[in-house]
Amino acid sequence: MLLRQLEYLVALARERHFARAADACFVSQPSLSAAIRKLEHELGVPIVRRGRRFEGLTPEGERVLLWAHRILAERDALHHELSVMRGGLTGTLRLGAIPTALTAASLLTTPFCEQHPLVRVSLETLSSRDITRRLTSFELDIALTYLDDESLRQVRRTPLYEERYLLLTPHDSPLAAQRSVRWAEVAGLALCLLSPQMRNRRIMDEYFAAEGANVTPAIETDTVAGLYTHMASGRWSSVISHAWLHMFGVPASMRVVPLVHPTHGPRVGLVIADRSPEPVLAKALLETARRVSVREVLNDLLDTALAPTEAYAPEAQRPDAYAPEAQQTEPALKDGARDERSGR
Repeated sequence: MLLRQLEYLVALARERHFARAADACFVSQPSLSAAIRKLEHELGVPIVRRGRRFEGLTPEGERVLLWAHRILAERDALHHELSVMRGGLTGTLRLGAIPTALTAASLLTTPFCEQHPLVRVSLETLSSRDITRRLTSFELDIALTYLDDESLRQVRRTPLYEERYLLLTPHDSPLAAQRSVRWAEVAGLALCLLSPQMRNRRIMDEYFAAEGANVTPAIETDTVAGLYTHMASGRWSSVISHAWLHMFGVPASMRVVPLVHPTHGPRVGLVIADRSPEPVLAKALLETARRVSVREVLNDLLDTALAPTEAYAPEAQRPDAYAPEAQQTEPALKDGARDERSGR
């Protein structure tokens, strides 16, 4: 059995088409088909269900595919360990992320690539269910997702931050000048929210329901970018996670107002498959996460987003209204400014 045969099988399972799999492996279709037939002969089991076209894998083929992913992952791990011994990591880190956490991914990938310039990062947007499946099948090294997701199985979790929810609304909205708002109040606005199939939306629906509110958005979208596109019109309001501020900020003529609860929402973090040894590249990203405080960076962004509203409504909204336990410290003044305020 050759590793190349296993690579062909993995490509065929991914592409679900002999010609596309052959193209992906840079071989002719007859060569790929012959290699898989040889693999079937060596293992003594049928792997591919054949008809006029590719019809999927047999039960034996599914088991062989799982082992193929595992064997190829072990091969890659060996190469990565040897690259460390030679003086630097190489290879491709396969990172998956749920759409609502994707906005914070660059807080990790940028410093990671700066420290490991020979490593490439392949970042994919995936559902929570797909993340679990692909971690289990060795198709991902590490993922960024909700840590309390019930679909996660046999993973190790590293928390990064807790979602904090904000009303994003036009400056002339009846709620824009409030110190904080309740979910039931938000339900009465003209809303654009994520689609119900998104876990973030399902979490928010639970908070709406807890206050006896049924929310019916005028617009629903399955991407954060699609949501922000509508915010630019100045007509709609939305509920956002503070992590989205890192990529999109606060659109012009809009205000952010903290939701009364929860003070800290669901945890978001990194997960890897619970196996030893840990993939070398995944371990390196975890080390980056320990050096970079994603929580602090996002909280600073939140404070900055809330600060301009003080000029708009000095008594209505302050950055420390969202986190009462936080101490609000007056920024240091330059000498000239200090003299002017004190009259000296």
